[in-house]
Amino acid sequence: MASTSADYSLAEVDGRKTVHAGSVPVPSDDPAAPSKKVSSSRQRFSDLFTIFCAGFALISDGYQNNLMTMTNVVLAAEYGKAYSSTWSTRVSNALLVGEIIGQLTIGLTCDYLGRKFAIVVTTLMIVVGGILATASNGTTFHGFLWMLTVSRGIIGFGTGGEYPASSTSASEAANEYTLKNRGPIFILVTNLPLSFGGPFAVAIFLIVLQCTGMKHLSTLWRVTFGIGCIWPLTVFFFRLRMLNSKLYRRGAIKKRVPYLLVLRYYWRSLSGTCGAWFLYDFVTFPNGVFSGQIISSVVPNKSIQKTAEWQLLLGTLALPGVFIGALLCDRLGRKNTMMLGFSGYLVFGLIIGCAYNQLATPHLLPLFVVFYGLMLSSGNLGPGDMLGLMSSESYATAVRGTCYGISAALGKTGAAVGTQAFKPIQTNLGKRWTFIIAAICGVAGILDERFRSYLVSRGWNEEMGEDDLKALAGEGVPNEIMEKDGGNGSLEGPVIVR
Repeated sequence: MASTSADYSLAEVDGRKTVHAGSVPVPSDDPAAPSKKVSSSRQRFSDLFTIFCAGFALISDGYQNNLMTMTNVVLAAEYGKAYSSTWSTRVSNALLVGEIIGQLTIGLTCDYLGRKFAIVVTTLMIVVGGILATASNGTTFHGFLWMLTVSRGIIGFGTGGEYPASSTSASEAANEYTLKNRGPIFILVTNLPLSFGGPFAVAIFLIVLQCTGMKHLSTLWRVTFGIGCIWPLTVFFFRLRMLNSKLYRRGAIKKRVPYLLVLRYYWRSLSGTCGAWFLYDFVTFPNGVFSGQIISSVVPNKSIQKTAEWQLLLGTLALPGVFIGALLCDRLGRKNTMMLGFSGYLVFGLIIGCAYNQLATPHLLPLFVVFYGLMLSSGNLGPGDMLGLMSSESYATAVRGTCYGISAALGKTGAAVGTQAFKPIQTNLGKRWTFIIAAICGVAGILDERFRSYLVSRGWNEEMGEDDLKALAGEGVPNEIMEKDGGNGSLEGPVIVR
């Protein structure tokens, strides 16, 4: 064996010359290998599993986001007036507060410590929080509700952290695995599983309801909470084995991050993604989380099973918008597709709001649910699909998690504000105004120089990248990597934002 350096040596493996980096053999005739430590086949395999696992994990997030839709109905039936609108809002908002903290914290963490580390942390938080929520108890009724509230906050930290961690890793992996279809694939492994989590949670609820019956409501909601712990664990092993993306390993800034330069460079993009996400979540989250109670108020005798069945139809009707948005995002462009979705939100929101007293009756309930579903589907088509995609494409690798996390956190802040305002709006203005305000926000929604060279031109020349692809910002990197990703650590290829 001929030694070539202190760290690498040549050997024959299956008739091929191979470079050994520690214990990992990398063929020397592998021109597509991202570095001497990682073969192209291993990187590609990791990218594929990163995309798959991100989608499967975000189903878990969608499931957790929608659990309270029917749980609020069950707790109101089980405890009556003791489970007041104040407690209903508090328990629902606990997830949002946790998500805001998780998005900001994990957004920073996944830039500093890597996507893989952040993803493992978020998975564990979801599982621990889910176990605590399932076991919620107390010496008093309020003690029980506070334990449930805190547990949902812990789950929220995990689900919130999944937004920047899973979404950025999926975006970067899709960029490396199939550049041409990056946008549609990103949507199908992020917003689709998040949206699918809604009807999926209701379907699980109905199955458990058939097993427990109406006499064991506590068992009903606890089992649905407990099942939520299973989904993130199914892909946990694969997430432990994943690699950080090549873009991250070359573009990461591990110390002395120039946040002032980042803000000066990206403040317009941040204003756009944060503002649009705030508006969208302000109306869509409360209209989603309280949709069960809205439908229950129209269903004869407030039947829990009938409410869940209509809720399942509502969640299913919201899904086609995700596929239409994925189909249109490259054809119309990101911004035009988002405006189209906001326009649909405006139209259907006004139809429901202006005709609420006529539609929200037992004999017109099917038409009410159809219009309601079309409104939610329009939201998925536009801002639901495009906000995450644009947030993942608008920022360089070194700060993508941080900026994505800030944008998503502002969105969840809007959701928390909207959830807090939902009940007072219903009480003081009437239920129709929750839809009219959604339409108004739809109107509001309608209405590069390369990052690495920018930093260097401003006098910043610290280390970027990690391990095998670390270098000073101003130093060159291998030609094949420069040519393929554009030499800047941001996502390669054209980003269509017409």
